[in-house]
Amino acid sequence: MYLREHNQSTASLKGVGPKTFEVLRSLGVDTIWKLILNVPRDYIDRSLVVSLAHAVEQTKANCMVRVTRCREVRLQNQILLKISVEDDSPKPEGKACLLCFGRTYLKSVFFPGKRFFITGSFRYRNREIQSSNFEYEEYDPAGSLHDPAGSLHDPGVILPVYALASGLSQKKIRKITRAALERTRNRIAEELPDHTRRQRDLLPFEMSLHQIHFPSDQRSLKLARRTLTYHELFFLLITINRRRLKVKSLQKLRRANSFEQKTSLLKRLPFEMTADQRRTLGEIEAELFSHHPMSRLLQGDVGCGKTLVALLASVSVIEAGEQVALMVPTELLAIQHAENTARLFEPLGVQVALLTGSIQGEKRSLLLKALHRGEVQMVIGTHALFSKDVVYRHLGLVIVDEQHRFGVKQRLALMQKGEVPDLLLMTATPIPRSLALAAFGDLDISTIRHLPPGRRSVITHLTREGNERRVYDRVREEIQNGRQAYFVYPRIEDGVDQRAGNTKSAEEMFRILRSEIFPDIPMGLIHSRIDEAEKRKRMEEFTGGKIGILVATSVVEVGVDVANATCMVIEHAEKFGLTTLHQLRGRVGRGDQQSYAFLIYSRDLTENGIERLKTMMETSDGFRIAEEDLRIRGPGELLGVRQAGYLMLRIADLHRDGEILEEALQDALRFLSEDPELLKPENRCIRDVLTRVPPFSAEPLGGG
Repeated sequence: MYLREHNQSTASLKGVGPKTFEVLRSLGVDTIWKLILNVPRDYIDRSLVVSLAHAVEQTKANCMVRVTRCREVRLQNQILLKISVEDDSPKPEGKACLLCFGRTYLKSVFFPGKRFFITGSFRYRNREIQSSNFEYEEYDPAGSLHDPAGSLHDPGVILPVYALASGLSQKKIRKITRAALERTRNRIAEELPDHTRRQRDLLPFEMSLHQIHFPSDQRSLKLARRTLTYHELFFLLITINRRRLKVKSLQKLRRANSFEQKTSLLKRLPFEMTADQRRTLGEIEAELFSHHPMSRLLQGDVGCGKTLVALLASVSVIEAGEQVALMVPTELLAIQHAENTARLFEPLGVQVALLTGSIQGEKRSLLLKALHRGEVQMVIGTHALFSKDVVYRHLGLVIVDEQHRFGVKQRLALMQKGEVPDLLLMTATPIPRSLALAAFGDLDISTIRHLPPGRRSVITHLTREGNERRVYDRVREEIQNGRQAYFVYPRIEDGVDQRAGNTKSAEEMFRILRSEIFPDIPMGLIHSRIDEAEKRKRMEEFTGGKIGILVATSVVEVGVDVANATCMVIEHAEKFGLTTLHQLRGRVGRGDQQSYAFLIYSRDLTENGIERLKTMMETSDGFRIAEEDLRIRGPGELLGVRQAGYLMLRIADLHRDGEILEEALQDALRFLSEDPELLKPENRCIRDVLTRVPPFSAEPLGGG
């Protein structure tokens, strides 16, 4: 399937000159193979042509029209081009108006008397049928039925619609794509066996490529999309699960122990563990004392008790004579974890240490010596944990909290501090099953679904911008009752991001809240640019109740645990993803008082945007929220790795294609059990282009 010809430049195709090649390269399709895999973003089904009168009944419609008039109209500070058109229906039902905002150049295209094929959304407005969102192509009665670009007068053709850039038309890219498909005809091998294709209802791979671009009919298009989706997911899962097999082939040896320290710690807890916590702890301990290194993801909603499970597992490793490193993304969170862990562990005789970048000089030197000698059994910190001068005596377990905030190389650097350490990743961002299989398929996954008993749900309110005063008054009531509040903003300061427009910033609103809204309430400001020592001081003041209101950015999304805080106010809530909003909301409701989240959204937010935020009102289930966030933002945004290009799937949609994903997983596991060497370098198929495999988890153990 992966032939030398496929890597040829698109410049070798007929009709692709230097200028066209540069445009194609800007679209990421500089080779023939990439061009073939540049699937259309939409289609025009010319077998479904309707009258203008019936077009208003559909979300999107195809109409054949004749231009009767084209004129410019000045509308406030802009010029609007109004194109009057008609079809062959009786008048006036067969008339409409095409509105072109910022497209006045079309007056040189839409001459009266010309006929066009229009695809767009039509609505009744101002007592006429109008469309301002449409695509067009001129009707050419002299065109050939077999025109590679597809001539619009042929009613039986489904035309592909591609993403374009300046200097490239739909007609031209269709012609170039057709030429690329002809160049590779009968030169793409089929790698799936016939029985798998028949079982999964798939087309031959080469046929699916032709049908995805120039489908014969809707059924062929559906089968082509299914086939390419399956291939993309299948080879992604093959690669991920090969890494899993490699990790499981490694050997480790850990001394058995009596679990006395864990038992002692459990007796001192002022509460009973939930059934979920006990189950996940059992899953983790079974792997900790197996002969193969653990590579596991522990996920659960905000406040479900993941950290306690991780600490109990750590005690068992420490009792076996080894060390544990817990890495967290911020110094604030490291300090909080270190303080809480020390209270639990020191009565057991376990020495806990904090190691961050701000610890320097003699204090750091003494700490590193104690760590090297094994006198420190549990170390908690940030990136400093894998600094070159940090040497462990026997690192047996690496725990990474809020794993999506760390890169692969960072986790690898810490893992290499031990011989074959176990790895436990933790996340409070619940991960939908489809995304977990695709991104973390080489990990075992433990899930805590239920919160400890007695936890109250946070009451969530939506408030439109302009009605903030009501929110402020409600916050004041809570503070007068002895409670505390967070105010969160999407930006640190004004003038940093011109695209943000009138978005409020944390520094600006800190000044306004302190001087105008709550002048009588002690207040603090915290964000990523504040010095760590000052940040720690303000957090201690907030935790100790000296500050009533903490103004912040999303830096408080993780780790800040103040039981007395009952109000979370998030302004410009639409600027945050749903999972981030859910995490921020989880900062309140940590005590036994009723807590509230107020999501303030912009005046110009669309109805769809408001509906998205309503999800936060309707549910506190982090898994449901994560599913919705996956649908809206995609896997890269949800995992925090969009810029790295991970899981930038070209065809598959993890939210939509869950059933195909499950089928591909079954087949991938079966193929690997029969032939572990599947996908050798010489058989690498479509992987290099069609999928971008996320090197997330097991890779630090030498996989991949």
